Amino acid sequence: MAGYKIDFVDNSVQLAHYAFLAAIKDAVTATDQGWETLRYDTSGDNHELILKGNGLSGTEEIYVGFRTYQNVDADYYNLLAGVFTGYVDGNSFDTQPGAQLSGIPAINTRIDYWLTWNAQRIALAYKIETVYQSAYVGKILPYARPSQFPYPIVCAGMLSGAAATRYSDTSYVMPYKGNCANMRMRDTNGTWQQVYCYPFSNARLAGDTEALRDTEGNYHLMPVELYQPNINVFGALDGVFFISGFNNEVENLVTIGATDYIVFRNVWSTGFNDYYALRMGE
Repeated sequence: MAGYKIDFVDNSVQLAHYAFLAAIKDAVTATDQGWETLRYDTSGDNHELILKGNGLSGTEEIYVGFRTYQNVDADYYNLLAGVFTGYVDGNSFDTQPGAQLSGIPAINTRIDYWLTWNAQRIALAYKIETVYQSAYVGKILPYARPSQFPYPIVCAGMLSGAAATRYSDTSYVMPYKGNCANMRMRDTNGTWQQVYCYPFSNARLAGDTEALRDTEGNYHLMPVELYQPNINVFGALDGVFFISGFNNEVENLVTIGATDYIVFRNVWSTGFNDYYALRMGE
């Protein structure tokens, strides 16, 4: 129960951020993909999509969603990613149980996107002109038994909540840099934590240009592990990996065995520690 899609949407039928929301729905709810549509409402200015996943076990209940938000005068047309602890039909998107939300700058004209999912999480990257956006909603791979860590979900986008931020702004960063307000994990106590991400948070990466370089053109993927210093290492993201940006390029293809990984970067940055790879499929 996994899949991926690489495509683009434009404004030929509807505004591109609306079209991208529809593309997410159509892709992940295809036959046997592990996701069920609980709400898809396009009647208002803010289109809404709420999904329930059955997890890798096929017996879980994982609640995630996306909605649009925009301001014509301020010229932004964005998405809002969300994760929830349940679903109430009468509640708005933002007031679903346990809602944790993170905005993702988008646009109304054209979005080139890379979407990958399995039955427990949805991860994506997309490009607006030369600016790259990232998001991850759903479960991580916990370093604990289900009885110890029953609902290890993450909401990771580019902004803290539904911020009124245009894609061309220079003040936001991808969530995988770690300890960012735009990435939150629900811990074992049901509290939303602002977590660190290894190896992006590795002190060596801050100033040592020899750290984690490639070896004669061979690029090594490292899991993105979520932790709190001196407290706990909670687990790793599913399908998202650190990759060195040394002599690397955004949108490069890395193939390991029969699995492909696509390289992306932090918004517009080109530093060697600003790159990550998304696994396309399983």
